[in-house]
Amino acid sequence: MKRIAYTIDLADDPRLIQEYCEHHRNVWPEVEAGLKQVGLVEMNIYRLGRRLFMLMEVEDDFDVATGLPAYLQTHDRCQEWEDMMDKYQSPLPDAKPGEKWSEMENICRIS
Repeated sequence: MKRIAYTIDLADDPRLIQEYCEHHRNVWPEVEAGLKQVGLVEMNIYRLGRRLFMLMEVEDDFDVATGLPAYLQTHDRCQEWEDMMDKYQSPLPDAKPGEKWSEMENICRIS
């Protein structure tokens, strides 16, 4: 199993932040099933102010470049969810063009 970490900011609006958190307390079953279908084992999203940190544990053969786009194809509701989340999320200033969540580099592991 491998871990992948991402970060993004939320819109600078307390009402939208609250809505975003509520949506994630009640993730649609199709979204959860779609993510698991493409290799997600576990996902956690943490928040500090507007900053989000997502830690995904995925199967060893999971490939971000193909796995995440494949997730969007598992059910129409998955694309609907992602489109809905767009209004809440704000890519970081140093995000690559077209990048929503920015992948983070692991610089330290203690085990």
